[in-house]
Amino acid sequence: MAKIAKRIQKINEGVDRNKLYLLGDAVAMIKERAVAKFDETIEVSMNLGVDPRHADQMVRGVVNLPNGTGRTVRVAVFARGDKADEARAAGADIVGAEDLVEIVQGGTIEFDRCIATPDMMPLVGRLGKVLGPRGMMPNPKVGTVTTDVTGAVKASKGGAVEFRVEKAGIVHAGIGKASFGAEQIQENIRAFADAVIKAKPTGAKGNYVKRVAISSTMGPGLKIDPSSLSVA
Repeated sequence: MAKIAKRIQKINEGVDRNKLYLLGDAVAMIKERAVAKFDETIEVSMNLGVDPRHADQMVRGVVNLPNGTGRTVRVAVFARGDKADEARAAGADIVGAEDLVEIVQGGTIEFDRCIATPDMMPLVGRLGKVLGPRGMMPNPKVGTVTTDVTGAVKASKGGAVEFRVEKAGIVHAGIGKASFGAEQIQENIRAFADAVIKAKPTGAKGNYVKRVAISSTMGPGLKIDPSSLSVA
C-alpha cells in the first residue's frame, strides 16, 4: 500500500491542477509520468458549452487520427454477397447477416466497431438495445452505414475514432499510446480537437470549448491552454 501511495505521489509531483499548460509541455509531462507496466492510453476530454438534451446541440462525428490509436480494433461488418466478400478482403474480423444478428442478440460481442451496408439496416435495427448503449450502432453520420465497405473497414482499422457528447457536455476519446512520440500525440490531439470544433452544432451559444484536458490511463489530468490547440 505504501509503495502505491509513493508511486502516486511521484506521478503527481510538480503537477499544478489549476494551471493551463501549453500542449507540448503537457504531453511531455504526461509521457514522463506514464510509468505503468503496460502501454498507457493517452486520453483527451473537452468540456463543451452545449446541452445535448436539445437536438440542435448534439455533437457527434468521426475523426481519422493521423497516427492511429495504437490499439487493435476488431471490426464487424453486416453485409451480404459481394459486399461481404469485400469486407473480408478489406480485413474485417467478423462478417455476417442474420447469423451475426443472432450472435449479437445472444450477448456475444467480439468486436469494437460495427459497420453495415444500407440494405442491412432494417435487420441491424433490431440490435439497437444491445449496440446503442455501447455506442456501437452503425450510423451514416459517422460513416459506419455505407456502401464503401473497404474504406470504412480500413478507416476503422487505421485510427478512425468516433466521438459523441455525453449528458454533462463532455466529449472524450483515447487518441494514442504513451509509447507514441510527443509529436505524434500532439498531432492526434489537434486532429481530434479540430474535428470536435467542426462538429459545432447550430444551437451552441457563447463559449463552445470551455475546457480541454489530457491524461494517461494511470496518470494525472492536465488542463490545456486552448490557444495551443488552435481552438477558439
